[in-house]
Amino acid sequence: MSTPHVIALLLAVSVALHIGSAAAFIARRAGTSPPASVLVGGSAVVSVFAVYLSGVSAYR
Repeated sequence: MSTPHVIALLLAVSVALHIGSAAAFIARRAGTSPPASVLVGGSAVVSVFAVYLSGVSAYR
């Protein structure tokens, strides 16, 4: 992997974690239990990262 590929992957992980954290925070503020909000945040992270990886695989 070249340096730009590693940086792009780190950027994707960072964006996915930020979106997941925001989703978990919003879910928690909406009144869900802490375990449920963690599941919501984790689902958002996985979804965003899956979309990124599918976009990368379609580009190649």
